[in-house]
Amino acid sequence: MDLTGKLLIAMPGMGDPRFDKSVIYLCAHSPDGAMGLIVNKPAHDLSFSHLLAQLGVQQGPGGADIRVHFGGPVEHGRGFVLHSADYPGGDATLHVDARFSMTATMDILQAIAEGQGPARFIMALGYAGWGPGQLESEILRNGWLTAEAGPELVFSAQNSAKWEQALRTLGVDPVGLSASAGRA
Repeated sequence: MDLTGKLLIAMPGMGDPRFDKSVIYLCAHSPDGAMGLIVNKPAHDLSFSHLLAQLGVQQGPGGADIRVHFGGPVEHGRGFVLHSADYPGGDATLHVDARFSMTATMDILQAIAEGQGPARFIMALGYAGWGPGQLESEILRNGWLTAEAGPELVFSAQNSAKWEQALRTLGVDPVGLSASAGRA
């Protein structure tokens, strides 16, 4: 099972409040583990312009002041940019598929600050990570649903609606979800 480039949608009753109603884009998944970014939880205490100032990066006139997201509980002081594949990014860029890439270098922050970065992107601090077999085990315990990832949903500015939108792509009504798994 390779879930690279897919969405993880947190089920009710997951048990970890950091992932309550989370939508995670999986940047990498292999037998060695998995790494993803939460795409629907903005960091309420940090703006992009403040982050740039802390890093000593000047924001140009064409630069956007975007929301910074809580990408996950691992290495929450490290920044990641999930972006459209139109930005080349160089050797440090992970090209996930034809629509998504992930870069974790200062170059992309500078490009975004100057208005010359990718067409679509999300800036996240931290990431969600799983060791070998851990994610598969959580899926089997009814912790996550998986879905196809579309740029419209991932890069949407409507963070509060992403969880329900992701569920609806599977034909699931959030009202009918249960926190318990069953066996037939």
